[in-house]
Amino acid sequence: MSVEAFGTTREGDTVQRVTISGGGLTARIITYGAVVQDLRLGGHPAPLILGFERFEDYLDHSVFFGAIVGRYANRIANGRFAIDGERFQVETNDRGHHLHGGSNGLYNRVWSIAETGADFVTLAIHDPSGAMGFPGALDISCTYRVKASGTLSVELSATCDRPTLCNLAQHAFFNLDDGGRGTILDHRMTIAAEAYLPIDDDCIPTGDVLPVQGTPFDFVMPRTIRRTRDDEALYDHNFCLTAARGPLRRAAWVQGGQSGVEMEVWTTEPGLQFFAGQIPDRSVAGLDGITYKSRAGFCLEPQIWPDSPNRPYFPQAVLRTGEEYRQMSEFRFRLPQDA
Repeated sequence: MSVEAFGTTREGDTVQRVTISGGGLTARIITYGAVVQDLRLGGHPAPLILGFERFEDYLDHSVFFGAIVGRYANRIANGRFAIDGERFQVETNDRGHHLHGGSNGLYNRVWSIAETGADFVTLAIHDPSGAMGFPGALDISCTYRVKASGTLSVELSATCDRPTLCNLAQHAFFNLDDGGRGTILDHRMTIAAEAYLPIDDDCIPTGDVLPVQGTPFDFVMPRTIRRTRDDEALYDHNFCLTAARGPLRRAAWVQGGQSGVEMEVWTTEPGLQFFAGQIPDRSVAGLDGITYKSRAGFCLEPQIWPDSPNRPYFPQAVLRTGEEYRQMSEFRFRLPQDA
C-alpha cells in the first residue's frame, strides 16, 4: 500500500492516490470522486478500465470514469420528486433532467482517506443539506478492497439527518481485451435479468417494465454486445435484477472477445445499468498512452432503478434517519487459464 500526491483541484485542494494490491489485482484509487484510476490483473498486459495518467485530464475529459456517482446515480425526470408529500427540485444538469448527483455530485469532489491497509482503502465524504437541491445531510463511506481470486469489492454506506434520496453507483468503464485501444463490441456478456426499462429520447424510463425475451436486450444467454456487424449497440438501460435490495448475487458475466479475460459482477442492488460506452472520442491519451474512441469501454453499474422517486412501483431510494444505506458490489476477474 502507498499514498502519494496525484494532483491539485482548481480550488487548490490536494488529490491523493492510494495503491492497494491483493488477490492478483492492483488498484489505484484517487480521492477525487473516489475514482478507481487504474486496475490491473497479474498476467494480463493491459489495464482493465479506462482512466487517465494525469489528474488534470479528469477535470476536462472524464465522463465519470471510475467514479462513485450520486447522491442519486442515474436520472430523475425533470429533477423533481417528493418525499412524504414534500416536493423537491434538484439541479437539472442533463437535457432538463438530473443525472448522477448534479454538476457538483460526489464524483466531482474530493473525499478524505479514513483508513488504509495493504489491500483496502476507505474514503469518506460529507454531503451537506441542500447540496444540488437534495434535502438533508448525507455522510458517505466507500471501501475498496482487493480480495482473493481477482476480486475488487466496493462497499458503500451512508446515513442521513432527515429523509432524503440515496442511490450510489460505481461508474468504471471496462475493457477486458486491450485497455481501450479497440471497442468492446465483441465482448461476450450475460445479464441475469428477464426484464428491462425502455427509455425515451432523454434516457428517462417510460415507466414500462418489459421482458427482454426476443429483444436486443436479451442477454440471458451469452452473446456479443453487438448482435450484427452493423449493430450500433446503443445501450444505456437499466436491467431489472430484482424488486428490492437483497443478498449478494451474480448479476452479469463478461468475457473479452480477444483476451478471454472474464469478469463477473455480483451485487446486492436491484438494478444494473448497462452502458455500451457511446461517448465522443477523447482528445487526450489515457492509461498506457491509449486515446479512447467511442465504445472503448462499457459500464455495468449496480444501483436502484432510474427515476424511481417518480415511479412508486420501482424499487425505492428513500433513506430515513436511523437507517443505514448499504451496498456491496464485487467485480471478479480471471484469466482464461483460470476459468
